[in-house]
Amino acid sequence: MNDQDEQWQAAERLALALTEGGMQRMSARTLAVFLFTDAETVTAGDIAERLGVSAGSVSGAVKTLLSVGLIERLPAPGSRREHYRMRDDAWPTLFTKQNTVLRVMLQAAETGIATTAPDDPAHRRLMRMRDFYQFLLRELPDLLQRWEQEQSHR
Repeated sequence: MNDQDEQWQAAERLALALTEGGMQRMSARTLAVFLFTDAETVTAGDIAERLGVSAGSVSGAVKTLLSVGLIERLPAPGSRREHYRMRDDAWPTLFTKQNTVLRVMLQAAETGIATTAPDDPAHRRLMRMRDFYQFLLRELPDLLQRWEQEQSHR
């Protein structure tokens, strides 16, 4: 087995782990292409060819990865195809965009608290949920700032 085959097996294992973690299978496999490619940019056709799937099946995965900020669309003068690349700041961007999810979870907990009696076990569980999400939202900005400082020293 050559290095490229080993690398692609590692990419497929990563995609499987992401899928087991809740990511849609095609989005996980597409993200693996972005992580393991040696090209500066890729097109949906490049991804489809690498994965052995139709370009149409890649389209939704690309939209998902764009919407959460992991990849970005690039201008490609002279090309009729859309070009994409992994963002340098993909992981902090993803985490920041996830704050929306955290706020939704916090709001859901607060709504539940308002509809349950203080002596109800559900009330206590919902308060713990609310407290957890409040903690995360309070800590995330400092955590992301420390990450940026650490990266700037490399």
